[in-house]
Amino acid sequence: ALINHEEQTKRAIKAAEAVVGEANVDGNRVPCMGGEDFALMLLERPGAFIFMGISDETMTRQLHSPTYDFNDEAIPLGVAYWISLVQQELNN
Repeated sequence: ALINHEEQTKRAIKAAEAVVGEANVDGNRVPCMGGEDFALMLLERPGAFIFMGISDETMTRQLHSPTYDFNDEAIPLGVAYWISLVQQELNN
């Protein structure tokens, strides 16, 4: 089971809010039954697995499909998130 650590989840939420605004961050996501190898990393080190929404209503191809087309416009937001998280950690 992939279970996020509470403190790291708070930090992840704070970093995301700094990038896209509080109204665009769902810090109370309903647990889901997906499988993820990241769970093994969380057994060794505290951390948080996040979902970065890149949905597009016009996209009909599913994730993990050979026809999936990643939205490249999400890359700057992802980079900004990681920069925000690192800056936050360096300031602690």
